[in-house]
Amino acid sequence: MNSPRNVFISTYGCQMNVNDSERMNSLLEMANYTPVNSADRADLIIINSCSVREKPVHKVYSEVGKYRKLKTLKPHLKIGVGGCVGSQEKDNLIKNQPMIDFVFGTDNIDQLPELLNRLDATGTSQVETQFRHREPYHIETMVRNPGVATFVNITKGCDNFCTFCVVPFTRGREKSRPLDQVMSDVLKLTARGVREITLLGQNVNSYESECGGDFADLLKKLALESDLQRIRYTTSHPKDFNQKLIDVMAEHQEKLCEYIHLPFQAGNSRVLELMNRGYTRDEYLRKIEQIKKSIPNIVLSTDIIVGFPSETAEEFLDTVSLALEGQFETIFAFKYSPRPFTKAARFEGQVSEEEKDRRLAYLFEKHDAWARDWVQKKYENSVLSVLVEGVDDKRGNLFGRSTQNKTVFFQGDRELIGQTVPVRVNRAFPATFRGEIVGQSGNIQALGLVQ
Repeated sequence: MNSPRNVFISTYGCQMNVNDSERMNSLLEMANYTPVNSADRADLIIINSCSVREKPVHKVYSEVGKYRKLKTLKPHLKIGVGGCVGSQEKDNLIKNQPMIDFVFGTDNIDQLPELLNRLDATGTSQVETQFRHREPYHIETMVRNPGVATFVNITKGCDNFCTFCVVPFTRGREKSRPLDQVMSDVLKLTARGVREITLLGQNVNSYESECGGDFADLLKKLALESDLQRIRYTTSHPKDFNQKLIDVMAEHQEKLCEYIHLPFQAGNSRVLELMNRGYTRDEYLRKIEQIKKSIPNIVLSTDIIVGFPSETAEEFLDTVSLALEGQFETIFAFKYSPRPFTKAARFEGQVSEEEKDRRLAYLFEKHDAWARDWVQKKYENSVLSVLVEGVDDKRGNLFGRSTQNKTVFFQGDRELIGQTVPVRVNRAFPATFRGEIVGQSGNIQALGLVQ
C-alpha cells in the first residue's frame, strides 16, 4: 500500500452512513489513497450501503455488476462492501458475487487499512464484520474538509429493538462517546472554521457519557463552552425526550436550533405496541405539548411507516390524523418492508404492496396539502437568520439553512459563505425557500429553487 492509489466510495443511506464514508476516506488518505469522484478512475471501490429499507442487497449486487467491465480492464481493481449490508450479509456477499473482494461491517471501519493490507498480502477475499461489544466507543471525528457545517457522531448502535428495525443487528448495541472527547473534537472543528454541527446517533438523546453526563448535559456544555453558532441533532426517540432536555433547549436557543426530528412511526396505539416503540399515541401527543409549552417556536419533523403488519385501514387513518395534528412541517414516510432478523418480518397480516402504495400516496397527499398552506402563511415575507453554507452549482446562487432547518436559496457574493445573514423569504415550499438578503442595495431578483 506504499504506491498512491485512488479510491471511490459510493454511499447511500442515512447521515450516519455519510459520516462513515467520510471517516473511510480520511483513514485511506493516511494509507496513501486519494479520493476520486468517479469509479472509472479508482483502484479501490467501496460500496457503503444502508439496509434499513427493502432490497438493499439487490442494490449492492446491481452496483457491483456495473463494474464488471471496469474490473476486466483493470484486474488490480478491488471492490468492497461496507455499511449495514456488510454487517447483515457478511460472507454471503462474496459467495453470491465473486467480484466482491472484501466485506466489512459498521464496527470495523477503523480496521479498513489493515484489512486492505491483508487482501494485498494474501490475494484472498477478506471478511471483517464482528461487533466489538466490549470495547468502549473511543474515536476521533475525522472530517477532511468540514466546511461551515459538519456532523459529529456521539452514539452508535441501538438497544430499543423496535420490531421493524434492523439497526441493532447491523450496528450493534448502543454505545456513547465520552463527553470530553466530543468536546475536544468540536473545539478542533471550530478552530478549522466550522460554525454548525449536527450530533448523530441512531438514538441520539439516549446519550450517556462514561462520566455520567447525559444528552442534555452535552448540549448545555457545547452551548456554553464552544464557539459554535448553531447546534443540531438527529435522530431522537420520543421515550427519551425528557423535561431536562426540553429545558436546556429552551434556555440556550441562541445556539440550539428550534428544530426537532421526533419519529412517531404510527399514530395508533395498538400498532405502536406491536412496533415496541415504548409509548402510546396519547403519550406522544403529550410529549409534543410539553415541548411546545417550553419552546413555542419549535419546528417539528417526523418519520412514519405505513402498512405495518396487521395495520387496518382505520388504524392507518390514525396515523394520517397524527401527522396533521402534530403540525409537522416535514414528514419522511415509508412503506413497511420486512427486514432480516426482525420480529415484524414474522408477524401475520402482512399488508399487500398495492395497499401500502395507496396508503403512502394518501398520506403524502393529505400532509402536503396542509404543509403548503401552513408553511406559506408562516414563512413568506418573514426574515430568517441563514448561515451561508455554499453556492448552488446549477443556479449560481448562495444557499444556507435557517435555524428552523429550512434550506434557503438567494443571490449574493461568495464572500458571505460562513457568515449568518438575514434573508426575507419570497417563496416558501415545505422544505426549501427562496428569498433575498435584507438590506442589500440594488434591485434583488429572487432566484428559483432546484426542485
